[in-house]
Amino acid sequence: MSAAEKPIRVLLADDQTLVRAGFRSLLERAEDIEVVAEAADGAEALEEVRSRRVDVALMDIRMPTMDGLEATRHIVGDPRFGHVRVIILTTFDIDEYVFEALRIGASGFLAKDVEPEELRRAVRVVAAGEALLSPGVTRRVIAEFTARGVRPREHAERLDALTEREREVVKLVAAGLDNREIGQRLFMSPLTAKTHVSRAIAKLGVRDRVQLVVLAYQTGLVTP
Repeated sequence: MSAAEKPIRVLLADDQTLVRAGFRSLLERAEDIEVVAEAADGAEALEEVRSRRVDVALMDIRMPTMDGLEATRHIVGDPRFGHVRVIILTTFDIDEYVFEALRIGASGFLAKDVEPEELRRAVRVVAAGEALLSPGVTRRVIAEFTARGVRPREHAERLDALTEREREVVKLVAAGLDNREIGQRLFMSPLTAKTHVSRAIAKLGVRDRVQLVVLAYQTGLVTP
């Protein structure tokens, strides 16, 4: 990392001290990542976000006083923290609360037994404005999410803002494809695919790729 580049500032929110210590140790082995705060519950996490510049919050769901879900709702819903990205930490790949966290605006989730390099990569991905789902579980998340009562054709008129090509791209995002895979499918470069995704996100007024997937199902653009 050059002197001009600033490290990614991370908040660790988990009620287990050893978990926070382990994650801190793994993250701070990277020169471009700095753990600036820790919190033992959601209320503390919210206070740290309010008092410090935080880029990425690693948020456990099950915490006392205020759980991670409520803390995420406050962070994502406050325009002052529009730059803060939340990664949900879970013991299992699929957690009953993960779907609600994604719906309210979390940028993705990770299992707590994630490999060290994957953890660091995840922080970099969401800090760069991308969305994250643990490798291999994107389609399972989509399937589970849509099985939980998402009403089809909700807000379908929002899709009118998209071009046909952008609709095609959104469908592939909802299928769990990354920019490279979308480019291969539609015979375009990964950069062009990324541009289409970014335009769709802007036109639809959603936070990131995860929210794009949620909206694709809510509007009926794609179905399970």
